[in-house]
Amino acid sequence: MIDVYSWPTPNGHKVHIMLEECGLPYTVHAVDIGAGDQFKPEFLAISPNNKIPAIVDSDGPDGQPISLFESGAILIYLAGKTGRFLPADVRGKYVALQWLMFQMGGLGPMLGQAQHFRIYAPEKIEYAINRYTNEAKRLYGVMNRRLGEVEYFAGDYGIADMAMFPWARLHANQGIDLAEFPNVKRWLDAIAERPAVQRGLQVLADRRKTVAQLTDKERQTLFGGGQQEKR
Repeated sequence: MIDVYSWPTPNGHKVHIMLEECGLPYTVHAVDIGAGDQFKPEFLAISPNNKIPAIVDSDGPDGQPISLFESGAILIYLAGKTGRFLPADVRGKYVALQWLMFQMGGLGPMLGQAQHFRIYAPEKIEYAINRYTNEAKRLYGVMNRRLGEVEYFAGDYGIADMAMFPWARLHANQGIDLAEFPNVKRWLDAIAERPAVQRGLQVLADRRKTVAQLTDKERQTLFGGGQQEKR
């Protein structure tokens, strides 16, 4: 059994989708990041960077429990555990991993910043909005070119697609018009039709709050400068 400590965010959805695609049994434990659950000692014991998601697999590689944090590492682990969604051949594996790293190192952080300054920031800072919206458009251009060559990022559907989809589906929040990126739209539509993806997106969906529903305390917990003091 895999215990998943998560919240309905793009990074959480990556792992929810992978678990549904693999058909692995799992139990979800909600980590309310607005309430500050990510700073609790029991969560920090498995996720020292106080970020969701994290997992504990009671049946680890050596038969002993293993805990993992960082969504990309979790996707690679689950692919290795099941032998699915990551190519077995060396060349194909590294093609997939480079696109996974593209998401982890660029797409996720930059789209997250675009969303923050466009939607969540208490004041509209034109420079920041333009900076991150323009970078989002550049990254969508990279995606669009790749998806003009292949159906999915590594050729076949896999963990790189699962990592990017939950971020790209929020394109409107990032100032992106998909009419400019038809290959990305085709890819998004195809993935959205997968039953396992639909199930993964429903995990903890009833707990997610809109921007307007966030209290001042929750905003401070999520975006305030005192997070290091809670460690």
